[in-house]
Amino acid sequence: MDKKTINLRDDIAETIGITASNIIPHIEYGLLESTKEDGYIRQLIEYDSYGDKVTAFLLLPEILDKNPAILINHQHNREHHLGKSEVCGLAGNPLQAFGPVLAKKGFVVLAPDSICFEERRRDAHGIESVSEDADFWQHYNEMCYRIIKGESLMKKVLVDAMNGITLLSNLTYVDNRRIGTLGHSMGGNTVLFLSALDERITFSCASGSACTYENRIKNNVGIEMASIIPDFHSKYDIYDLVSCIAPRRLLIVSAEDDKYSKDASYIVDKAGSAYLELDAIQNLSHKRYPGGHGLTKERFDFIIEWLNSNTSII
Repeated sequence: MDKKTINLRDDIAETIGITASNIIPHIEYGLLESTKEDGYIRQLIEYDSYGDKVTAFLLLPEILDKNPAILINHQHNREHHLGKSEVCGLAGNPLQAFGPVLAKKGFVVLAPDSICFEERRRDAHGIESVSEDADFWQHYNEMCYRIIKGESLMKKVLVDAMNGITLLSNLTYVDNRRIGTLGHSMGGNTVLFLSALDERITFSCASGSACTYENRIKNNVGIEMASIIPDFHSKYDIYDLVSCIAPRRLLIVSAEDDKYSKDASYIVDKAGSAYLELDAIQNLSHKRYPGGHGLTKERFDFIIEWLNSNTSII
């Protein structure tokens, strides 16, 4: 990695408020329940993240021996009652259920609830659907309370995710050279920020999320709450995050009519220079589809195939 990329990563981390001390060296978790599924075991676990209890599913393949591992960040979709359960195929959209498919292919999968989703809501638990209005205001307040203290929701999202990466890296049966992260929409936003700042991640896939702040503002497109980071866009944009991921493997999936990945090609072109400088342009992939924001079976299958093939050759 060149000095320019290191400096850019350090500057972005400082703007968000992430420091080396935010990476805890060891994360212990409690096992709440375990369920045998066809081809894998699904464990419901709980672990601490700076005083917050994070509930997650840990999917374990039948054979555990230096397995690749992946942190899957769930989408938003205005459904705060769906988080880890949608990723694991227990509720919601089957085309978000990457967890079971990857577990059957040998991946150790960690699927946590993001703050304000599913079990991490104050007024409801599990996949119980209550007032989306109440869920929205809790999420909104989590952002506002941090901003008035000089922090951001993104910092919270990232330290939670970094603790998830630590948990995976602590598992004796995980190959630490093959730890990755995946997400669609809000989950894809998390992937881009997390992969830029956490070098333990060796492969990433961000779907339906590569759109510059500049393009969103120009076209009156909403910005996910965690991405509202004071003073960020005055200095950086999404292509800077992608540049920080170089030379590691990254797949960006976008669609022609998806306003949330509208200028993904521009982002890839801008960040390509960082990959070229490190002689790693082959590690930056972009797959663009016709259609809108929602995942299709074709996109789902391509993401699974890319993850499977790229982890086998790292």
